[in-house]
Amino acid sequence: MPLVRLHKKGQLTLPVGLRKQARIGDGDLLEARIERGRITLTPKSLVDRQIAESERDYKGGRSYGPFDTAEEMIASLQHEMKKRAQKKGARK
Repeated sequence: MPLVRLHKKGQLTLPVGLRKQARIGDGDLLEARIERGRITLTPKSLVDRQIAESERDYKGGRSYGPFDTAEEMIASLQHEMKKRAQKKGARK
């Protein structure tokens, strides 16, 4: 089991092997909590990043719907595909 040293201001470095096993990288978020006298770190990056990206898309107007039926959604997707095909044809 790897040992980790606590540095100034409470900073620590997780060994590469642990980061790979946990599938975390630079900038990922970890939830820290005390459980039965132990500190546990739980990765939260994937979901948090996707939520943040979705919020940016929604605020930027890059969203569709709401739709009342599946048919409305399919019609919207087909309309978007036609628009993209027309743009692509105009670029050539």
